[in-house]
Amino acid sequence: MIRSEDRIRVTLLGTGTSTGVPVIGCACPVCASEDPRDKRTRSACVLETQGLRILIDIGPDFRGQALREGIRHIDAVLFTHHHFDHVGGIDDLRPFLFENRRPIICYARHNTVQVLRKMFTYIFEDRSYPGVPNLKLQSVEGPFTVTGRRDTAQSVSVAPIDAYHGELPLFGYRIGKFAYLTDTNRIPERSFDLLRGLDVLVLDALREEGHPTHFSFREAIRAAQRIGARQTYFTHMTHSALHADAESRLPEGIRLGYDGLVFETGA
Repeated sequence: MIRSEDRIRVTLLGTGTSTGVPVIGCACPVCASEDPRDKRTRSACVLETQGLRILIDIGPDFRGQALREGIRHIDAVLFTHHHFDHVGGIDDLRPFLFENRRPIICYARHNTVQVLRKMFTYIFEDRSYPGVPNLKLQSVEGPFTVTGRRDTAQSVSVAPIDAYHGELPLFGYRIGKFAYLTDTNRIPERSFDLLRGLDVLVLDALREEGHPTHFSFREAIRAAQRIGARQTYFTHMTHSALHADAESRLPEGIRLGYDGLVFETGA
């Protein structure tokens, strides 16, 4: 029997692009769809393992996502990059600090840390307002360990995965046999070696048409097949992708993610 602590439980909090879906003011078939899988909040996920709960990105829809999924504590945040749709919900971490004043550590690559300090000066530099969230930025370059905030805290090993969003270098993350790579259109050769042997991969796939900073569906399929995860889910999709239609054309082992999707992988 596989113990629960030897597994990783992942919930896709959001699977939409920067506008979310439906798009404000749009009445296209996807935005008007009654299929709940076509309602896409900004991309993020939460994973649970070893008694820890770790966020990957925290966009402007986080409050609603957290209420929907009943999230009651957060131990750490892993930021992929600094674009607003991936960091705009950072102030909504405050309620997780009401009863536990230990800081929430926010891990990111150096360029992201620099931008976050400027974007959220009142949190990371000024701190003059007594109600600011107690967050600590931690720059990382290679594998690191996340430790929980509670007395029973255990630890989890995390491997950053280099990728590019156009010309912007960013991180994907691998934890156990799970990896998350959003907002990318180029994975360096050295990163493919770090993605071997995955149970589940969550991968950026914006739309059918090409884009200068995101994988198209066709490009994402090629990358996913090369990586060879047992199951791949696409994320960060626009309102040009009708879930049922787009998924029906995907190869075996590749599916569209959707908000609220839950799965487990090996730790």
